[in-house]
Amino acid sequence: MRYIFKKKREEIDKRKADIQPIGDSIKALLKAYRLQGKLSEVNIVQNWERLMGKPIALKTKEVYFKDHKLFVRLTSAPLKHELNMSKSKVLELLNREAGEEVVKDVVFL
Repeated sequence: MRYIFKKKREEIDKRKADIQPIGDSIKALLKAYRLQGKLSEVNIVQNWERLMGKPIALKTKEVYFKDHKLFVRLTSAPLKHELNMSKSKVLELLNREAGEEVVKDVVFL
């Protein structure tokens, strides 16, 4: 009788060893299907206003990715010039938000 209980306890312990948090499972799944980069791109586009601030977001017409480049269409020429001058800071901010190098270049249109 003791042997049966011991064997069941070992099976339960083995199952517990295979358990991992759902967040880790989702991250592993995204990595396996190589979707993490695309998900980061979508997050950057959706959080553009929060990342860059309301004044810049109000003058932004369109934000999209193509080939790891972020294209930003602006309605203000002076703002476009100002952002071009600080392109490296914008790149650093966006990649820090993503947690990896998602944005290779930013093009202000």
